[in-house]
Amino acid sequence: MRISTQGIHNSALGQLLSRSASLAKVQNQIASGTRILSPADDPIGAAQALEIDRALAESSQHAKNVTAATNRLSLEEQTFGDTTSILQRIRDLTVQANNPTLDDVSRKSIQSEVSVRLKDLVDLANRKDTNGEYLFSGYATLTQPFVQTGSTVTYNGDEGTRVLQTGPSQRVTDSHPGSEVFMRIKEGNGTFVTRADNNNTGSVAIDAGNVVTPTAWVPDTYTIHFTSPTAYEVLDGTNTQISTGTYAAPNGTVAFNGVQITMQGTPAIDDKFTVSPSTSEDVFTTVNDLIEALKRPTSSTSQNALFATDMGKALQQIDNALERVGEVRSETGARLAVLSDAEDDQADRQLDLKTQLSQIRDLDYADAITTLNIQLAGLQAAQQSYAKISGLNLFNYL
Repeated sequence: MRISTQGIHNSALGQLLSRSASLAKVQNQIASGTRILSPADDPIGAAQALEIDRALAESSQHAKNVTAATNRLSLEEQTFGDTTSILQRIRDLTVQANNPTLDDVSRKSIQSEVSVRLKDLVDLANRKDTNGEYLFSGYATLTQPFVQTGSTVTYNGDEGTRVLQTGPSQRVTDSHPGSEVFMRIKEGNGTFVTRADNNNTGSVAIDAGNVVTPTAWVPDTYTIHFTSPTAYEVLDGTNTQISTGTYAAPNGTVAFNGVQITMQGTPAIDDKFTVSPSTSEDVFTTVNDLIEALKRPTSSTSQNALFATDMGKALQQIDNALERVGEVRSETGARLAVLSDAEDDQADRQLDLKTQLSQIRDLDYADAITTLNIQLAGLQAAQQSYAKISGLNLFNYL
C-alpha cells in the first residue's frame, strides 16, 4: 500500500490539531476552575448543575425577601414601641387632668400637650419604610393612610396585607393595615359602653361597668333614668321598662341583664345614662374626645360629673388602645422570630446547594494539571515527530 506525502502531512496535522484542542480544553478548565465547559463534557452533570443553579437563584430570592420583610417589620415594631410611649404619656396626662384640685387653666395646658401628642400619633401612623412606602396603607403603599382634617382623622388605605415568600413552602406577612392597628379599637369594656347625658344636672359620674353574668346580657341600647335622687328605672331600646331599683348616694350600683355599673355622686330627677353594645373606636377619636373634654369648663357639680365620666371613658379607651397595640406588637415579634429562623434556613440551604454544585462542576486541579502536563508532552512529541517526518523525501536516499 502506498502512502502519499500529502496523506502523511494531513494525518500529522490532524493529530497536532486534536492534541492542541485537548490541551486548550484543559487550559480553559484550569483557567475557569470548571470541569464542565459545555453540556457535551458531562450531559448528566450539566443537567444537575442547571437544576442546582435554579434552586440557588430561588433561595437567593427567598433570602432577599427575608431581609426586606425583617427590615419592614423591625420598623413596624419600633413604631409600635413609639406609639405605646405616646399613648402612655396621654394616659398619664388624663390621670393628671382628672385631679379635682386642678382648675380650668391647668387643664388647658394639659389639653395643649395632648393636642401635640395627637399630631405625633398621626405622624407615626403615616410612617414610611426605607423604600419610601407607607407601613400602614395595606396594598396601597404609596397612598398616605391617615389624613387629619380638623378634629377628624380618616383612613385612606385598604385592608390588604402583603405576603412575601421566605422559603419553598413558607410565607410571612410583612405589615399590618392601619385600620387593624389604629381604627378597630374595642369600645368600652368590650361588651357595652356607658355614657352620661349632656343635659344631666346631678353630680353622678358613671364608670365603664362590667359583665357579671355573660349569658344574661341581651345586646340593646338601654337608658338608666333616675325618677328621683334615690330611684331609677332601666328602659330598653323600645322604651319599655325592664328593671327598677334604689340608689344610695353618693356611691351605688345599677344592675340588670347580667351587668353591673358603678356610679358616684348624687343624681337629679330625669338624669339619664345610656348603656349600649360596644362597637369600635379609632384611637384618634379617643384622643380628640379627650381634647374636647379638657376644653369644657368644670364650674358646676354637673359639669364636674360629666368631666369625670369623660375622663373615665378616655382612660378605658386608651387602655384598650394600649392593649391592641401590644397585641399587634406581639404578632410582629413572632413574625420577626420566624424570619430569623428562615434566614438561618436559607443560609444552610445555600451552603448545601453550593457544596453539591461544587462537587458536580468544580475542577480537580491536581488531576487537571497532571493531564495538562501529559497532553503538553504529547503535543511537543508530536510536533517534533512531524518536523522530522515532514523533512523526509526520496532524494535523501539517492
